[in-house]
Amino acid sequence: MIEVGRIHAWHAHVYYDAASKPAATVLRDAIAQRWPAARMGRMHDVPVGPHPLPMFQVLFGVAEFATLAPFIALNRGELVVLVHPESGRPKDDHLKHAMWLGAVLPLNGDVLPETD
Repeated sequence: MIEVGRIHAWHAHVYYDAASKPAATVLRDAIAQRWPAARMGRMHDVPVGPHPLPMFQVLFGVAEFATLAPFIALNRGELVVLVHPESGRPKDDHLKHAMWLGAVLPLNGDVLPETD
């Protein structure tokens, strides 16, 4: 068993395309306003890393998970969101320990390292 104490933070990746970018921007701004401690990534208008679509990411603490993850779930509209822990094992965190809100998108796991 993996102990939950290994999780030192969480990431949310919010995917969008040209048509849904305005909705993604509204969600990003709402998160930034309500959770000032969350680290907001920039809007990537092209796929980056293992991600198949444009996206922005949010890095937030374990303590914020209980309120921030439900906020995203309730306010994502039609946006697809990947939420995963940061446990020091990026490949497993993205591919095995991930939670999807909306469709499951194919990630390119080949670019993810096994460990930090």
